[in-house]
Amino acid sequence: MRLDVQDLQTFYYRSALGRAAQRAVRNQMQAFWPEAKGQTVVGYGFATPLLRPYLETARRVIGLMPAPQGVMAWPKGQPNVSVLCEEALWPIDNGAIDKLVMMHGIEVSETPDALLAEAYRTLGPGGAVLFAVPNRAGLWSRSDATPFGFGRPYTVGQLELQLRTHGFVIERHAGVLFQPPSPKRFWLKTGRAWEGLGRSIPLGVAGGVLMVEAVKQVPAPRRPGLGQRVKKPLGVLEGLGVPEPSRRT
Repeated sequence: MRLDVQDLQTFYYRSALGRAAQRAVRNQMQAFWPEAKGQTVVGYGFATPLLRPYLETARRVIGLMPAPQGVMAWPKGQPNVSVLCEEALWPIDNGAIDKLVMMHGIEVSETPDALLAEAYRTLGPGGAVLFAVPNRAGLWSRSDATPFGFGRPYTVGQLELQLRTHGFVIERHAGVLFQPPSPKRFWLKTGRAWEGLGRSIPLGVAGGVLMVEAVKQVPAPRRPGLGQRVKKPLGVLEGLGVPEPSRRT
């Protein structure tokens, strides 16, 4: 099940819990990617809350939002960079993306393999992609009070296996959202402390959201076989004269 863009907008921009979640995920993204100067940065799903730090220095920032979800104008008060697109048919050239962020994308997709194939197509060689997905073992995937309670939650191993199958190389991963998915004042006030404490807890049982970074691996071109490279055998006897008939009678 996929949430509507209005529900996502309400959660991330109009609720204290949503703003706390946005801050925790964005901080971890910036720890992985502190800058993107001169690069093309794209967010897919509902990743626009994470992209603001790159607006001024990146060459281009684009927010792709799938048609079943809907689209909203973003960023507020600036020229719009959001685009409505088909899930596996993005209006982006081959190899044009340097950095790609997916949030509320793969876990709610009906065709995740096609989505990953499109991500691979549009990333440049060595381009990086960062996934923010609900942790199967975390509390956030068990609560439908947040967008991370919808779709298919993952373990680190499940997501990494799926990415390797589509030609990605895993770089690193982290857990975020260690505070309970509760709007109560106590949990919101102590959220930063929970994020600091959570980094010392095993990843698989702690964070409500898993963040996995991978890079596009381009297969090395195949070297032609010996039969293709050598069109004819080596002429060992080349240069020797052709034998003549004997002159003996």
